Amino acid sequence: MTTIKDCKIIQIPKKLDHRGNLAVIEKGAIPYDFKRVYYLYDIPSEASRGGHSHIKQQEFLVALSGSFDVVLKDGRNIKKITLNKPGEGLFIDKAIWRELDNFSSGAVCLVLASDVFSEEDYIRDIQLFMDSKK
Repeated sequence: MTTIKDCKIIQIPKKLDHRGNLAVIEKGAIPYDFKRVYYLYDIPSEASRGGHSHIKQQEFLVALSGSFDVVLKDGRNIKKITLNKPGEGLFIDKAIWRELDNFSSGAVCLVLASDVFSEEDYIRDIQLFMDSKK
């Protein structure tokens, strides 16, 4: 059974250059091959995103710009992580509840997902999630 200990910050390989830095996420940089890429932006500071868990899907979140908090829950433990550096990302394993909030002005959250969208993979009710972790 997955826990928040399975979620971790991963450094993104980068090339430093006086003209600006280049960060590259290639095959093998994260623990899975991603099949979908999407990003969140223009999020009001009082808004919350996420509020769900995935049955099978894994995700890698990167704050490309600005900052936001990610609250992880595994049924027993809770951990809050602030993402604010484009040179690192947060790997979230399957069966972990996530909530994103406290978005700064101009924040952009990049997500690399291990699978294409499937509503059947979502658990959107926190009580159902808690029951699934027993």
